[in-house]
Amino acid sequence: MIRIDFVHRTSVWAEHKGAHMAELATGKVVLVTGGGSGIGRASAELFAAEGAKMVVAGDIDADSAAETAELISQAGFAAVGVGLDVADRAAVHELCERIADEHGSLDAAVNCAGVRGPTAMIADYDPEAWRQVMAINLDGIFYCMQAEIKAMQRSGGGAIVNIASGAVVDPRGGLSPYGASKAAVVHLTRTAALECAADGIRVNVILPGRTRTAMLEEYYKLTPGAEEAAVAQAPLGRIGLPSETANAIVWLCSDCSSYVDGVSLLVDGGQHAGRSF
Repeated sequence: MIRIDFVHRTSVWAEHKGAHMAELATGKVVLVTGGGSGIGRASAELFAAEGAKMVVAGDIDADSAAETAELISQAGFAAVGVGLDVADRAAVHELCERIADEHGSLDAAVNCAGVRGPTAMIADYDPEAWRQVMAINLDGIFYCMQAEIKAMQRSGGGAIVNIASGAVVDPRGGLSPYGASKAAVVHLTRTAALECAADGIRVNVILPGRTRTAMLEEYYKLTPGAEEAAVAQAPLGRIGLPSETANAIVWLCSDCSSYVDGVSLLVDGGQHAGRSF
């Protein structure tokens, strides 16, 4: 995990140090759930580097969220880290209302919080484990979207990016609740895009391929040979970095993608190029 974060932080701050920034997020107030690590942290850092007025990193691990905010602050940008359980609807709504009240708007939101869940066949999957995955991966995004949409309606529009998974395109045995929850997020995203367009709120979803996050690293530790096989099968010959997914996320929240709405975007290095979706 230390190696991954170091590579990402170096790339984000080095790219913008002393260089002309595109400033894709200039003046925006941004919320990133799951902002304490991986794609969430990478996105929070990049929003800041691209000119965000304020970045709020929320995570079930409050210390990790605070670390993200500190990294951003040390680089000279504005951020705050907060403990957030996305499965707690009241807490989610309270946070979004507070952001809008304190900063005047909520302009962009990235719903990145998620869990993989244990590995087991459908016939043997523990119902409590199923419910926990759904509570975070699906209910959590539903609660976040409800609160974010209401906050954005108050301030005249915005952009939401949900994080699903390439598993939607390529189901794997043993991970039924993970794949099912992510597939539901895609449908929920497209529905929200239709409902919210008239309010000036765009809603899109990213489907990351294999990306060096803590979740993937843990899987590789428990599954000998899986990493080597993944690299061998990857069209680009490597596993993706969180910063590469963050690039797509920030773009989707920027004015550069003003006519992109309801899109499911694979960020997978060509992994699923030969599959239908």
